[in-house]
Amino acid sequence: MEKVVVAYSGGLDTSYCVKYLQNELNLEVHSVLVNTGGFSAEELKAVEVKAYEMGVKSHTNCNILETYYQKAIRFMVYGNVLKNNTYPLSVSAERVFQAIEVVEYAKKIDAKYIAHGSTGAGNDQVRFDMIFQTLAPNIEIITPIRDLRLSRQEEIEYLKKHGVDYPWSKAKYSINKGIWGTSVGGVETLTSHQGLPESAYPSQLEKTEPTDIKLHFKKGQLIGINDEIDSSVNTILKLEAIASKYAIGRDIHVGDTIVGIKGRVGFEAAAAVVTIKAHHLLEKHVLSKWQQNLKEQLASWYGMLFHDGQYFEPVMRNIEAFLEDSQKTVTGEVLVTLKPYHFSLNGIESPHDLMKSTFGEYGETNKAWSADDAKGFIKILGTPNKIFHSVNSEL
Repeated sequence: MEKVVVAYSGGLDTSYCVKYLQNELNLEVHSVLVNTGGFSAEELKAVEVKAYEMGVKSHTNCNILETYYQKAIRFMVYGNVLKNNTYPLSVSAERVFQAIEVVEYAKKIDAKYIAHGSTGAGNDQVRFDMIFQTLAPNIEIITPIRDLRLSRQEEIEYLKKHGVDYPWSKAKYSINKGIWGTSVGGVETLTSHQGLPESAYPSQLEKTEPTDIKLHFKKGQLIGINDEIDSSVNTILKLEAIASKYAIGRDIHVGDTIVGIKGRVGFEAAAAVVTIKAHHLLEKHVLSKWQQNLKEQLASWYGMLFHDGQYFEPVMRNIEAFLEDSQKTVTGEVLVTLKPYHFSLNGIESPHDLMKSTFGEYGETNKAWSADDAKGFIKILGTPNKIFHSVNSEL
């Protein structure tokens, strides 16, 4: 019997895939869950139990948190990447690395097929298929829900027919959780005017009294909170545990999907949003004007390409090299106050703070030039404008 590997999360779509591959295609199904920070030990065990109840030959849980951080998250921090100035690529980026891991597992067990439960109307189908085709061109991709254009109800009825009757209909919202944030999709996000209700978000408001925290960065990487230094992965998880209690990092992202239609999705990403904004503030103090300007442009491209599944485009490695090099002086502490639903950045402390120069204090004193120097500088700086308007006085 030929083998097929399914990217399995325990949800409706992937459960349908398992049964379809067994019953309609007579394949030996092996499932793999790639954990990018969205599952507790109990949840991982529950998914494994469900996979075997579905009839898989084997099930594997793969934890790629450190790999995902090193190859993706740190560069998104370096670039302060927020798609459309809003979305920290909470799910978009992790799909790429989940796909890579699925391919590696399929090769390991010599599977002829790879399957996933994406529809034909979303971004994930593109990300998965592009990675699979790039890394494993000889492994065939099977996507029954996309190919058969199935509705959610049709999937449920098929599973019931084959003895699977979980309470799928109770899941009103589609939740995808990872270390860099959680996406939330529901009937409201299919409209242009409705917001998600408070109850839709997995993290609820638990704390109302403001809390001051200090974030430690070393060469652009978040390495500690309140003088407790740790790995970046552990620090992000700690920050999420603290900041999510304030219901921070919620928003709804509206953007252009890879397939060309507009898409709308809610998300909560407390650690990601606080980290990016704190990192950006530190950069404002320690980077030159032109470093910031060029980095912002390259980071925008990096985020767009990553979102669109173009991780293996060679220019991504070029941009990463620039982003990493730009972080040499991005070391210091950022002072943050967490509050219900929002936070404030109070300031930074860094040995590389360019405000500490002896050249002058903005709006107060000039120590490196005279009044005549300032007048001459302004006169020369304004010369191009004078030339243009003297020649084009009628405009």
